[in-house]
Amino acid sequence: MKRFIIFVAAATSIFTSYSQSLDYNDLGVLFSKDQRNGTARFNAMAGAFGALGSDISATDINPAGAAIARKSKISVTLQNRNLNRDINYYNTTRNLQDEQFNINQAGGLFVFDTNTNTDWNRFALLFNYKVKADFDNSYSGKGNSNFLFYNEHINDTSTPKNQFDRSIEQEFSNQTRGLNSVFSIGLSAVHDNKLFVGASFKFHNLEFTERSFLSEKNDDANGNELNVENFNERFIDGNGFSFNLGFIYKVNKFIRLGASYESPTWYQEALEETASSLTMFDVNNLSINGIEENNTEGPYSFRFRTPSKLTASGAFIFGKKGLISFDYTYKDFRNIKYLDADTILQDANQFFETDYRATHSFNLGAEWRFEKISLRGGYFYEKDPNLVAGGNTNVDNIRGFSTGLGYNFGNTQIDLSYQKLKNTNFLSLYNTGDINIDNNTSKISATLTFSL
Repeated sequence: MKRFIIFVAAATSIFTSYSQSLDYNDLGVLFSKDQRNGTARFNAMAGAFGALGSDISATDINPAGAAIARKSKISVTLQNRNLNRDINYYNTTRNLQDEQFNINQAGGLFVFDTNTNTDWNRFALLFNYKVKADFDNSYSGKGNSNFLFYNEHINDTSTPKNQFDRSIEQEFSNQTRGLNSVFSIGLSAVHDNKLFVGASFKFHNLEFTERSFLSEKNDDANGNELNVENFNERFIDGNGFSFNLGFIYKVNKFIRLGASYESPTWYQEALEETASSLTMFDVNNLSINGIEENNTEGPYSFRFRTPSKLTASGAFIFGKKGLISFDYTYKDFRNIKYLDADTILQDANQFFETDYRATHSFNLGAEWRFEKISLRGGYFYEKDPNLVAGGNTNVDNIRGFSTGLGYNFGNTQIDLSYQKLKNTNFLSLYNTGDINIDNNTSKISATLTFSL
């Protein structure tokens, strides 16, 4: 984070208010990330499905995989996510937990044999809803950084004004809620039972709420305290559009190769509303009266573009016994761009170009079948795009493992998965990276699939 500044206009003066809020760089990255949620089978194999297909969530990476399915199917996935966070702030640590439950995925593949003399043997239609990312997070902290934002009281009429320039304590909190969900419609076809091609259109819906709070206690040389509280709210709603192209090629009965391209997501109108309040309490010994000032802005709109994504995939198929698959994904976060002439948004674009980087992610999955029972596992690793806060460490990168199992009843299949991932966020309040958050996330998913 680089900026926490919201300008609040008072009747007689203009002052700058600070709070633990996300700036537009943070928002751009947050809205561009994909948590690779999907069916329980997809999750259990770490989402390494770019060359496999057949699974409904596989088509979110590579739409060519829809035509690999031999039967039509529909699936619904429920997911429980638990986030355990240790917030470290100037040698003080606080632990918080956040739990969330939702319908993570629902969709279907509808497969049709051509029954003609053409080499195009089969085609499939896909429809899928998924939660691309959920924003249900919170953190808070308390301590003394020996830095401060507020050293004067607005109502102080002394000349010169009293200087409260000794830091006693800060307390802050941030809570975000919402979803980035995607609905996909696509078409896939297979040529000569070897080359699978596909395309899909994706419609994105963004709902985001943030509430942040900061309090400071500072004193002067005589022990008089200045107590300040700053509260901010933000509401963002937006809709976007992207498309996805891909192919899968069966080299032989053992090896499949795949590649896909997902375009940037274009958000043509995101609506934002903000509200803030700044309270400075009485300083009785100096006869300074307290004051509370409130400000609301919006709704106003802005446009932005997320980065595109390239994925290369491979899979080794051991007949009906099992498989090993992998995906490599490249995404350049320097290509996030706000499309309006607003000065603050253009400043954010400059930071994207200088302080962020291209990222690489690797997903590895395996499955082995014992008649009707399937056992699965996976590993995943993803670089963090921020070069400034935590960019020279490895702990900011997301890494973890997954496991799961499935049981096939014939036309009905039940799958379960467990994922465990961890990383460290480096956030900034007074200095770059002065808030360190150790995240330990676990996800449990259950999917019910019906073959038609």
